[in-house]
Amino acid sequence: MFNLHKLQLFNESGKFMFKLFILSLYFLIFPKMAFANNSIIVQSTTSTYNSGFYEYILPLIKTDTNIVVHLVSVGTGAALKNAANCDGDVIIVHAKNRELEFVKNGFGVNRQDLMYNDFVIVGPKSNPAKVKITDDPIKVFTKIYNTSSIFISRGDDSGTHFKEMQIWKTSKLDPTKFSGDWYKETGSGMGTTLNLTNGMEAYTLTDRASWINFKNKNNLKIVAEKNQILFNQYGITMVNPLKCPNVKVKNAKIFISWLLSETGKNSISNFKIKNQQLFFPNRN
Repeated sequence: MFNLHKLQLFNESGKFMFKLFILSLYFLIFPKMAFANNSIIVQSTTSTYNSGFYEYILPLIKTDTNIVVHLVSVGTGAALKNAANCDGDVIIVHAKNRELEFVKNGFGVNRQDLMYNDFVIVGPKSNPAKVKITDDPIKVFTKIYNTSSIFISRGDDSGTHFKEMQIWKTSKLDPTKFSGDWYKETGSGMGTTLNLTNGMEAYTLTDRASWINFKNKNNLKIVAEKNQILFNQYGITMVNPLKCPNVKVKNAKIFISWLLSETGKNSISNFKIKNQQLFFPNRN
C-alpha cells in the first residue's frame, strides 16, 4: 500500500540533504567569504589606478593586514557619488574642496591628506600654440585658446577635469563654447585621454604619475610644469557608517591607518617608475 507519510518524510529528508549539500559546497568554494569578511571597497581615481600605484601597494597592505581591497576606478566626481550612495567603504580622490564638502554633508568621516604630486600640461612636439616651457599654466591655456589649438579634456567631472576647469576660470576663458571644435571632451579616464591627445597631436592636462607611466608618448612632450597652480593633493576618507550602515568600519580603519602610518608613507615614497617617485606622502 502506498504510504503517504513515508513519502513526505522522504521528501523532507531529501530537501534537508540537498540544502546541506549546497551549504557544504558554499563553505568549500567560498571559505573566506563564509567565515570572515576581510574585504573593503575603495572608490578611487583613474589617475592612481593608471599609474600602477594599486598594483604595487595593495599586495603590501594584504600581507601586513590581511585586508583585501576591491577597487573601483572612476573619476573623483563619480567616486564621491558612488560613496554617497553607500557603494564603498573608503574613498581616495583628489579634489580637496569637494572632499571637505562630502564630509560636511555627512557622507564621510575624518578626511585626511594622504599624498601629493602635481599636474603637467602636455602637448604636441610641433607646438602649434607656441607655448614656452617658462609659461605659467594661465598663459599656456590662453595661448591654446587664442590659437584654437586642439585641447583634449577629460570632461568627466574627475579631479583632473576639476583642476582643468579651475585653470580656465582663472584665465577668464570658457573653452566649452568651442566644444566639439578645437575643444574636445572625452568623458573618459586619463589613459584614454592621453592616447587621444597623442593621436590628435593635441594638448591636455594630466597628473604626473599617469604621464610617467604612459607608454604612447611619441608625439607628446611636457609644455608646462612645476607651478603652484598644478599642485595635486590626494585625500583619504572613510564613508560615514551613520549614513551607510553597511560600511566595514573596522576594516576601513585598518586600511586607512596602514596608509597613514610610517610603513605606509615609506611604501608610498618607494613607489617609482623609471626611477621617478610618483607620489609623496604627507608627513604631518
